[in-house]
Amino acid sequence: MIKRRDFIKASAAAGISLNFSSYASFGDSDNSSLLLEAVHFEKTNGWEIDTQFHNTLGFSYLIAHGLGRPVKNAQTKARFEKAGLYNVWVHTKDWCPGDWDAPGRFKLKVGGEYLNETFGIKPGWKWHYGGKVEINQSEVQIELEDLTGFEGRCSAVYFTQDDRETPPNDKQKLVSWRLAKNPESSKFPEKMNFDVVIAGGGISGCAAALAAESQGLKVALIHNRPALGGNASAEIRVHTLGILGGAEDILKKINTEHYPNGSDKAFYDEQKRMKNMNEADGISQFLMHTVISADAAGGQIKSIQTYEHLTGRRTVFKAANFIDCTGDGWLGRLAGADFTYGREPESKYNEGWEKHGDLWCPEKADNRVMGASVLWNTEIGEENARFPEVPWAKPVAKDHTSAAGEWYWEYSHNSLNQIDDAEQIRDHFFRAIYGTYSNTIKQDKHKKRRLTWVGYNAGKRESIRLTGDYVYTGEDAAESVEFEDAVVVEKRSIDIHYQRSLKGSPYDFLSEAIFRKAKNKFYYIPFRSLYSRNVKNLMMAGRCFSCSHVGLGGPRVMNTCGQMGAAVGFAAALSRKYNKTARKVGREHIGELLKLCRI
Repeated sequence: MIKRRDFIKASAAAGISLNFSSYASFGDSDNSSLLLEAVHFEKTNGWEIDTQFHNTLGFSYLIAHGLGRPVKNAQTKARFEKAGLYNVWVHTKDWCPGDWDAPGRFKLKVGGEYLNETFGIKPGWKWHYGGKVEINQSEVQIELEDLTGFEGRCSAVYFTQDDRETPPNDKQKLVSWRLAKNPESSKFPEKMNFDVVIAGGGISGCAAALAAESQGLKVALIHNRPALGGNASAEIRVHTLGILGGAEDILKKINTEHYPNGSDKAFYDEQKRMKNMNEADGISQFLMHTVISADAAGGQIKSIQTYEHLTGRRTVFKAANFIDCTGDGWLGRLAGADFTYGREPESKYNEGWEKHGDLWCPEKADNRVMGASVLWNTEIGEENARFPEVPWAKPVAKDHTSAAGEWYWEYSHNSLNQIDDAEQIRDHFFRAIYGTYSNTIKQDKHKKRRLTWVGYNAGKRESIRLTGDYVYTGEDAAESVEFEDAVVVEKRSIDIHYQRSLKGSPYDFLSEAIFRKAKNKFYYIPFRSLYSRNVKNLMMAGRCFSCSHVGLGGPRVMNTCGQMGAAVGFAAALSRKYNKTARKVGREHIGELLKLCRI
């Protein structure tokens, strides 16, 4: 796993300058309160920085991801301007409430002394009152002490001398309150100008950046994690699939070998990717930044604003063109772009397949989509494995046993949204994984099997799909429709996943796949599916491109998404060259774009 300290070292080696405050202290104007954002702690140590739900929750947090062993304390120095008695509040949650001890319990130490309260024991994200402490020094050590190693989480600690003050729990009020308490966030944002701004640093975003940079564009690449690659990163560890098409020169710089999913060999490909991206002089990387808003009017994006997780600073990015490679379509949705979610009825695009019925395409539209995965693995040690009892995991894992997690460890549910409920979906996997592992090592043949790695960033397959001038369908792929503006080619089978529980399996976290081959082996993606139909300077690449649910089945794999990225990167260059929108580039300069895409 990539830890904050490793990110700092890697960034320094790559020549990237990072500023981290020695203090995570944000106070109000009369110096009677102090907010400590957990992700700004000076030493996160064993606690991991979890940013993946920032726009959904309104904040990021530290998570004690210890695989059942308590992690080292997160530490920071708080600077108090005023001595006296303070009320202490901790923003946290019990992520798995039930008739058992909360799995994510932790303690807070202030100046070397424990507060009486144990945290992580109340359901839902809220402020947990910790009591009063006497502050007599200007600098005080603050520590989060994990008690379990099972995903305890803390987003902030707040000190106030006002006995009447309770920090807000309402999301909108909480976001505004936190920004006001953070001097970096409350400053006027820095403004930066680029030729093209790309949100999302997965394979599609990296490919878009390299393609645009190769044509002389000044590129901003914004990504919410410390390393590029998305699902191919060492944090998620999925190997890249699909053919390279005409983008081979670009994709070979950023894709992966065909290692087993979940393998630590992902680190080698990540190093290759980061090296090649860092050597692209025209690309400015903004890692650990999340796009939080867009200034859009008249069907055009004027600028977007990001939040830097490690400092709280905000930055405004201006450009002629913007590209959404976030997977979840965050940039597009913030800008008011049209989008869809869920499965269309078979009648809409004639995508039904009688052999598989509702598992392939429903008669009526619903909210079911392909799910997210959290990978994990084990290895055989010399001694019997030791692992705590996990009664809170058994209702999900039941009696399931396995030595590792593969692609079919996938969870989706008609009542859960892959964006709005993403934290709950990821947490469901924690219960499935820890419960399964606990069952497995009780078997004689697996009693020496050690749990070596569990991801905490979920790898998604599908959520929202931004709508372009053309919606690519499963029939387009199956019939090998050849479009005049085709910029991507693929031959991988179309496959749609569904939960095994739909066919009676007791394990709702496992899936199966249905495969269908294209009529003439290859299928093609038109450029009209790679730009927004109602936001004229927005393009998109990756799994949020314009397609139906079934249409996503084949092209959603990373090399294919990378081809999309390269295409929109080249299109951004033509847009600047001719001062025309993506739509007009597709209509008036498609031959030049196809030549760049080598199609």
